Amino acid sequence: MNIEAITSLLEDGNIEEAMSNFQRVLSVGSEEEKFLLAEELFRFGFLEETKQLLEVLLQSYPNEGELLLLLAETELELGDEEKAMLILEKVGPGAAEYPQALLLMADLYQMNGLFEVSEQKLLQAKQLLPDEVIIDFALGELYAHQGRFTEAINSYEKVLEERTEVGGVSLHQRLAESYSSGGSFEEALNYYEKALEERLEINTLFGYAFTALQAGKNQTAIEKFEELKALDPEYHSLYLHLSHAYEHEEMLEEAFETIKAGIKQDEFNKDLYYYGGKIALKLNKEDEAEKLLREALAIDPGFTEGALVLNKLLLKQERYEDVLDVISNTDINEEEEPQLLWDAAISSQHLEQYSQALNKYQLAYTFFKDNKEFLSDYGYFLIEEGKIAEAAEILSILVKMDPTNLEYQELLERLTEEH
Repeated sequence: MNIEAITSLLEDGNIEEAMSNFQRVLSVGSEEEKFLLAEELFRFGFLEETKQLLEVLLQSYPNEGELLLLLAETELELGDEEKAMLILEKVGPGAAEYPQALLLMADLYQMNGLFEVSEQKLLQAKQLLPDEVIIDFALGELYAHQGRFTEAINSYEKVLEERTEVGGVSLHQRLAESYSSGGSFEEALNYYEKALEERLEINTLFGYAFTALQAGKNQTAIEKFEELKALDPEYHSLYLHLSHAYEHEEMLEEAFETIKAGIKQDEFNKDLYYYGGKIALKLNKEDEAEKLLREALAIDPGFTEGALVLNKLLLKQERYEDVLDVISNTDINEEEEPQLLWDAAISSQHLEQYSQALNKYQLAYTFFKDNKEFLSDYGYFLIEEGKIAEAAEILSILVKMDPTNLEYQELLERLTEEH
């Protein structure tokens, strides 16, 4: 049976005829034909057929490492990790395929979060094949996944001594990512440049731009993010970071326009609306800021930061009913975010809802008893409400916090005399 002929049928899409020939090989083909066809079928993704051929061969050669490895890989592709592991454990330490089996087992253990066992398997393989850079690469991948960036860098650099790419993955990119994640931004930028010289790839370009932003090189970040935007305007992650870079350079209009462009691409990203709202406030565009912040809260009613910034704007505008509406329409627990209690207290006070204001001040006091501004608000409210003893207690705390403040001292003395 000509295996090349079956391969040609598969390449031409003649699946029915190819499968008819597969059945003949399975029934009467030689062992060599069965193995060669198993390799080809695996390559084309005919996994059940591959498995049938290998299981027949293993009846005659139950300890053959090459067969066991291919069957394990087939089970992995079929999604049965447990079967794959059982098959790999049958590959004996004396088999030439044993190091490769250890690598596959390491992958499986890593996929299941058993990082220590994965590392043991890789180090065991490394002892058997000390000069095999694929093992160094696998160690680098494991260490990087664990956040062990110094060890990842050491492993990747061993690979880089022999090659710049493994399985289509750039070693310069991996080193750039590891240095960047470890906080060594200058070294990372050097490797990003080398990776981009090898191949212009959008994730690498994003990593370069983001690392430049972290390193405080805002103009470089802007240049690279803009380059990325031109290549792929649907790369959603770039807009928020590009806006940050513009803001750092005091280019607020550009930052705001970037956010608006980002929202067109990613209309359900609450962070874009929130950050756009903050930039709009810096530009004194209060109406636009309010609209953007409300959009952020519509997407996520539990978005604490959005509610706080919106309330700050509404309090400044003395729109106290709107503040209370924002608080009542959020999914935020006031005692988990006590600033909302303070906001509610101020708003209720101005709306002459005094019992509600008192309740909110009392609840907020637990969280803000060391906050001078809060104590001042609370103290003056208590005075207005005629609660002299409670007000004097609060003013006593304020005088201790700020003994040079004559207003607090005089007010406390007056209250003490009255009481």
